Amino acid sequence: MSEPKLKAKLFIHAAIRRCSIQAIPAVVAHKGDDDSGAILVRVLQGGDCCRIYAQVRNVSGQLGWMCATGPQSVSESRAEAYVARARDVDGDLWVLDVESSDGLAPFLEPIFPG
Repeated sequence: MSEPKLKAKLFIHAAIRRCSIQAIPAVVAHKGDDDSGAILVRVLQGGDCCRIYAQVRNVSGQLGWMCATGPQSVSESRAEAYVARARDVDGDLWVLDVESSDGLAPFLEPIFPG
């Protein structure tokens, strides 16, 4: 059985707070449904490099993250195109932008291999 999922708005506020504590800039780029919106995290690494993480469950039902854009960083324009396509499919989608040179954020755990 899988563990329960936090409401999207609560998760987003907690993620921003966790980033703030570590002096990592994080902002909501797109607000989704407060209760059940899916969440994408766009990690801006600088130098036109990004990674996008999507919240997923593994085969045993454990909630975690997967790099939706693949193992390598992508350009900001490619990341924006991915986000735009995802928003076209899901109007309730949250998008959280995090600036992190190492491509990670303190709340992205566990990360599942793609």
